Amino acid sequence: MREAPARLVAAHDPYPALVVDRWGDVRLPNAAASALLAGLDPAVLGPPPNVHRVCLHPAGLAPRIRNLAQWREHLLHRLERQVRMTADRRLVALPAECRDHPGPEETALPSPGSDVLLPLVLDTDDGTLRFHSVVSTFGAPHDVTLAELALETFLPADDATRAALTARAGR
Repeated sequence: MREAPARLVAAHDPYPALVVDRWGDVRLPNAAASALLAGLDPAVLGPPPNVHRVCLHPAGLAPRIRNLAQWREHLLHRLERQVRMTADRRLVALPAECRDHPGPEETALPSPGSDVLLPLVLDTDDGTLRFHSVVSTFGAPHDVTLAELALETFLPADDATRAALTARAGR
């Protein structure tokens, strides 16, 4: 069962996928996820990289996220919910740290359908890519290590993203 996370992220290529722990630290990215992080400030990337810091830090992905206002609120809401549910001391400071990063000037107005599924719209060397993310946990694990992990997969939200990622994998 300990091999399952590695198999899942590898099988998701050419689309980004990563395994994160309860704090949002990336434990295992696939090649497509690693490629999206290329060129970021090494100080933001950890070790280990933390998805909240990487996404919201001005030297991280924040300048590349086209819908940063919505994505930022989505990530912070998810993080604050986890803090409330776990009262984890290590997590408690992370929402305030992330809120201290400069955010977008515009307010986080919901986009149509975002109450159901919020896309991540990301500027990359391959053009603007649009993703839907799915966070999965390992059901009824008998190993405490697996109970602490989640798999986040990013699925292409349009044909252009699918084509760009497929082309990147072929290079």
